[in-house]
Amino acid sequence: MSYVGPDFDPPQPRRPRRRPLTVAVAALVPGALLGWLVYEAVGGSGGDASEAVGTPSFSSSAPASPTAASTSAPKSTDDEKPSPTPSTSAPAASGPLKGKVVVIDPGHNPSNFQHTAEINKKVNIGTNWKECDTTGTSTNSGYTEAKFTLDVAHRLRTLLEKQGATVKLTQDGDRTYGPCVDERARIGNKAHADAVVSIHADGAGAGQRGFHVILPGSVHAGAADTRPIVASSADLGERIAGNFVRVTGSAPSNYVGDGTGLVTRKDLGGLNLSTVPKVFIECGNMRDTKDAAQLTSGAWRQKAAQGISEGIVSFLRG
Repeated sequence: MSYVGPDFDPPQPRRPRRRPLTVAVAALVPGALLGWLVYEAVGGSGGDASEAVGTPSFSSSAPASPTAASTSAPKSTDDEKPSPTPSTSAPAASGPLKGKVVVIDPGHNPSNFQHTAEINKKVNIGTNWKECDTTGTSTNSGYTEAKFTLDVAHRLRTLLEKQGATVKLTQDGDRTYGPCVDERARIGNKAHADAVVSIHADGAGAGQRGFHVILPGSVHAGAADTRPIVASSADLGERIAGNFVRVTGSAPSNYVGDGTGLVTRKDLGGLNLSTVPKVFIECGNMRDTKDAAQLTSGAWRQKAAQGISEGIVSFLRG
């Protein structure tokens, strides 16, 4: 099903069509879109996302030697005080998610731009080699993706802790750069996380709007074997997409995903190397002025965190 929200410009030319989605996607997301239409009818607003699909955050390159990330700790520019990486909440005494571990992966790092040599070094993602990390994108006014992802991560952590979950962050603005994409995956694996969500915002062209959730494709090469987590990650992603529509009023991307808000990829190290259920969410397109107005709004970022949280809770409670 394709979809264009009533306040969207005509869709831009699509990327090549992705592989067919599961029956579960067809059942869940259209219902969420119906909720979106009701929301718009009573005055809601539309769409948001991050890691550019045309130029993914983890771009391909020729093989080279992997490099370990530094662990020194500068001050965070975000509202919350950073803690050692990975940042971990104290287990809650009670709540429906007591005993569950959630890893939140805020995409990029506010200081990556100061360490381009380090983040351009390659790490092995099983299928090939990729840059350690990238700087991420930003709005036309200079609000960075790294700052956005940390803010949403902090809000999401608070919401999940209230549900009783133990929450870990892959980084909290407390490192000089990174972590690299392979280390981000290892953090979730080592924590034996019940769910991992990597937060991003896209850098696509103007007029390309909306969010999308990236699911791991079936990969079996080198150190990568996503086959055991493909189904569970799809379930996690579908639940997040449906709740994100409902809570934020945002529409699914009008430039990837054929209107479902779901995209499957095999080129992202953070997904390829995961051994636990994991998805990425591109919350909106920072390079589109309408999406950027939402991404720069604290009130909207709270809705984004709420939508992601409710999707995670739904997944973990079955």
